[in-house]
Amino acid sequence: MTYDVPQLLSLSQAQLDELFTNSPAGDIPDGEAKGTAIIAPGTAYSAEIAELINHFAWQGKIFDAKHGTLKNRILAFGLQAIIAKVYKGPSWLDNKECIVLDYSETSLIAHRVRDEIRLIGPARYLGVVYWGKRRLINFALQF
Repeated sequence: MTYDVPQLLSLSQAQLDELFTNSPAGDIPDGEAKGTAIIAPGTAYSAEIAELINHFAWQGKIFDAKHGTLKNRILAFGLQAIIAKVYKGPSWLDNKECIVLDYSETSLIAHRVRDEIRLIGPARYLGVVYWGKRRLINFALQF
């Protein structure tokens, strides 16, 4: 099954965790992805919060697979900033392989942030955001 963003926003946290755990790492993506923050998953507020974040804070990520890096597209005008190293490694959620988006050496602002993504369908990834070792939110990427 391929999940679209409205379906992902309707899933509970347990369902998102199950989908992430049961999905393969996939290939490190290349190119521009539209991002959607998944906050308050499975609630009536999730889609509204995602829309606000998309409009004012974070639009997505631009991956450079060849160089193992990415830039985030932020703010209302899509500024490219906040760089991460991209590589495969064990997930903090289940210790299985995932694609790690590591900001620890590339960003002063986000040096405590670590994202993990896995492929959930053609050109679609589900992500988990950590601050330190604390899990914060999920997000979706659509290429």
